[in-house]
Amino acid sequence: MDSLKERKDGRTPAERPLIGVTTSEVRRAETVQPTPEGEPPSHEMALGLPYLRAIEAAGGLPVVIPPLGLDAIEPLLDRLSGICLSGGPDVHPDAYGAEPDPHLGPTEPDLDRFELAIAAAADDREFPILAICRGMQALNIVRGGTLIQHLPDRDGAIAHRQREPGREPSHPISIEPGTRLAAMLAASNAEVNSFHHQGLDRLGNGLIATAWATDGTIEAIEDPSRSFLLGVQWHAELLIARPEEQLLFDGFVRACAGALGATLQGTAKE
Repeated sequence: MDSLKERKDGRTPAERPLIGVTTSEVRRAETVQPTPEGEPPSHEMALGLPYLRAIEAAGGLPVVIPPLGLDAIEPLLDRLSGICLSGGPDVHPDAYGAEPDPHLGPTEPDLDRFELAIAAAADDREFPILAICRGMQALNIVRGGTLIQHLPDRDGAIAHRQREPGREPSHPISIEPGTRLAAMLAASNAEVNSFHHQGLDRLGNGLIATAWATDGTIEAIEDPSRSFLLGVQWHAELLIARPEEQLLFDGFVRACAGALGATLQGTAKE
């Protein structure tokens, strides 16, 4: 197994970028199974460790971002070099001015408010952003886009909530040649997993679609004018045993390291 030093591409500890990972799922106290030795049940944040492991393996220092007051966003971003927008439940359509579909799943409006606000602030700063599953949907909304609230209303050719384990791909995607995603993965197609109820409808300002499932569902987006702003609909963090998925995180962390380097140079000049 590669050593951590090798996985960091020679970066010293001080050169490892600090990368925030949003938490967009809450476990309510009544759903938490207590144990005799544990604390009383309470509301909890939930975030899968694979997000953090994938960023760490690429040489970044991941930190989990809890839902904070909106006045904490700018001071928090002052300390970070990039943002990973994670997966989670459906985004409430209030966020893009639509009426709820009868099939809308459980939502967390307070978390929506924080995640959309920090995504918008990071975007305004031109931070490197990697958005995964729900995170891609949030990024699209921030840019003025909209969502399909119930993907099964489409032709149903693909089950976008697979029954297979997350570390197993369930359907193919095609990737637009000449895009950042195609260059990073060195591929024009891939096999991905699928765990989403909603999908992208109208694209947000400045975003282009770069990958599609065979039923036409948008599977990836990017902003070609930015150094790194990329969203994928699949859970790439669960697939990093596949070299192409680790390349996605490697590219993201390199972009964050570049942002950190620019900040350190600016500080040194001051």
